[in-house]
Amino acid sequence: MPQFRNSLPQLTGRPFLTEGGVATTLKFRENIDLPDGARFPLLNSAEGRGALTRCFEPYLELARRYRVGLILDTPTWRANADWGAKLGYDADALAEVNRAAVGFVDALRRQHAEPDLPLVLNGVIGPRGDGYTAEATMSAEDAAAYHRPQIEVFQNSEADMVSAHTLTFVDEAIGIAMAARDAKMPLAISFTLETDGHLPSGQTLGSAIEETDAATGAYPAYYMIGCTHPLHFEPALTRDASWLARIRGVRANASTKSHADLDGASDLDSGDPQDLGHRYATLRGRLPNLNVLGGCCGTDHRHIEAICEACL
Repeated sequence: MPQFRNSLPQLTGRPFLTEGGVATTLKFRENIDLPDGARFPLLNSAEGRGALTRCFEPYLELARRYRVGLILDTPTWRANADWGAKLGYDADALAEVNRAAVGFVDALRRQHAEPDLPLVLNGVIGPRGDGYTAEATMSAEDAAAYHRPQIEVFQNSEADMVSAHTLTFVDEAIGIAMAARDAKMPLAISFTLETDGHLPSGQTLGSAIEETDAATGAYPAYYMIGCTHPLHFEPALTRDASWLARIRGVRANASTKSHADLDGASDLDSGDPQDLGHRYATLRGRLPNLNVLGGCCGTDHRHIEAICEACL
């Protein structure tokens, strides 16, 4: 039985960590090729699972050291129909690899379980598109139908929740929330932002959160900001706006570069971990419920440790 599905511990306000940019760590530090950014094929070999395990271990150690919780993400950001087809996975193979991904993080939880160290199993959903542009959109109903198979696999597993990462337009968020609601799966929605603080669709963050909540009866348990640097979205955090209370998590990039610049970069931009940590501390003063702290592109355990030092 899922351990926390009926009562997510991060909703109590206790600090929780996530991992940093595992994909960039694998690509630039482990020299592992990730076609189309997909990590789920690594689950098919002992070497791949070993590489994923090495990425998680520093974050488990940080959670122990600071006595906080940790959200264990499945490596399934690209494990949906369109991206899976590019890598030779049909619907049955995708269902199997999504199940295996939950099994992988469940094994980590069993291995590292300790009293007062909550480890939440999170089934990760990625966008149908690339996660950085909003050129190809779809209706909320189409998005619900598209993402429902992956959500239903997580529903029938040990996953405690699902989260949708790097969403670029609001209809996809609404559709995912509709499918998660049908499956009775707790959900976090994470929008990605451009250097102007807007979604790639051009919509403001506050408007996207309010529209998603209005269309779904505020079904998402919380929202997150991901795959952008705080420098880009700090001005969008208008004081006293009610939607700020719906943001519980931030997973920022290490670099201040745009998505286009990062996508074309041949070297890893690790930014300044200490500066990032201080920016998270500032964000905690702007976002009243911010307690899920992690990283995205270019971040690793050094950045998460700096965030812990500054915030905890």
